[in-house]
Amino acid sequence: MIGSAVAAGWTVMRTQEHARWVEHTYEVEQRIGSLRVMVERLEVARRGYLLSQRPVSKQTFVQTVATEPALIADLRRLTVDNPSQQARIAIAERLTAEQFHLQAASILLAGRDPAAAITQFGLDSSLHLTRQLRIVTGAMEAEENKLLVLRIAAQRQSVRQLFAILAVFGALAIAVAVVSISVLRRYTGSLVEARDAERAMGAELEDRVRARTYELSRANDEIQRFAYIVSHDLRSPLVNVMGFTGELEAAAKPLAALIERVEAEAPHLMDADAATAAREDLPESIGFIRTSTQKMDRLINAILRLSREGKRVINPEPIDLVEMIEMIVASLQHRLDETGTTVTIERPMPPLVADRLAVEQMLSNLIENAVKYLQPGRPGQINLSARTVRNRVAIDVADNGRGIDPRDHDRIFDLFRRSGQQDQPGEGIGLAHVRASAYRLGGLIDCRSALGEGATFTLALPAHPVTSQG
Repeated sequence: MIGSAVAAGWTVMRTQEHARWVEHTYEVEQRIGSLRVMVERLEVARRGYLLSQRPVSKQTFVQTVATEPALIADLRRLTVDNPSQQARIAIAERLTAEQFHLQAASILLAGRDPAAAITQFGLDSSLHLTRQLRIVTGAMEAEENKLLVLRIAAQRQSVRQLFAILAVFGALAIAVAVVSISVLRRYTGSLVEARDAERAMGAELEDRVRARTYELSRANDEIQRFAYIVSHDLRSPLVNVMGFTGELEAAAKPLAALIERVEAEAPHLMDADAATAAREDLPESIGFIRTSTQKMDRLINAILRLSREGKRVINPEPIDLVEMIEMIVASLQHRLDETGTTVTIERPMPPLVADRLAVEQMLSNLIENAVKYLQPGRPGQINLSARTVRNRVAIDVADNGRGIDPRDHDRIFDLFRRSGQQDQPGEGIGLAHVRASAYRLGGLIDCRSALGEGATFTLALPAHPVTSQG
């Protein structure tokens, strides 16, 4: 179709060109006709003046002679591309000049001696010049007629070509329209089917998501109830164990004093194994029991804290992240000064609407971990930044600390699980709490790290939560 359109345009241009040449030929013929009329009019005006000496005839002659230069100039201009016509125009110009000379002499003589002028008219060659001008102008007309026939034929041929191209173009357009309609119908049908399938799939997915959300919510409630019940059930015997451990520790002191008294007053009654058990084994065992119960108490408190946090009602509100992070960093300033750690906060940070307490707890945990797990012998550097990723605010906490083995990137978010050297206090609860809180807010937590190269934790939260979660 593009080729047909180009061909049609080219043919239209050729047709217009042929039309211009036809119009040009008609204009040349009109000028030649005017020249022939001028020659005849001059002869008629001269004869009329010779016969009647009327001033009108002489005036007509003078006016006709005045038009000759412009007429010859037009013919030269219009036939500049035709050498044969240019030659005939030169002949016609010479003949008309001779004829004007003879005719003008006759008119002047007629003004003085009409009889002599009539006699002179019969003897001069003006009639011969007129016949030659008729022959020359006739040849010029014949030449233009021949060109006119050729140019009209070329114009008609161009018109026929244009009609043929338009017919082909029309046929192609009809074919394209038919194919387009067919393709559009199939495509529209496919779109309708796809839309219906998508709607059905969307409805099915919504039902599945609704059911799964209900199941997860119920499972989460059950887990929270279980954790609460277990922690309470464990706390009761734990309190007893801790209490009796204290009583054992208190009873061990008079027992040790009794052993010393027996050794001093009745050494023959002292048994070495009993003395070792009272002085060393019993206090060591009590110490182990106390350490284990204290650790178990901390774990139970952590479970209770997570359980209570899961039941807390979320209250979204606008948060100024820069202000919140500056407050957290200020609370850790003494530790930063001790370790020589530099904290950089990149400004500005995008706005965030979320639960203030949950966000503050998560950021505090991540920043405290960055300060806690520095690489020995290397000045600590912590960089805090935030950016908008589609409809989420991604907060990055990057450090140059000891780093985390890539194999542990998932397990560090599990409850009571830690990675690397265990030389820092902690029970493996912080990151689990961060992930749980992020999930409750509809967000995610991710880690990028390698051993010895620092770590970057990215907390991605919805910029504007749709609903508040309970």
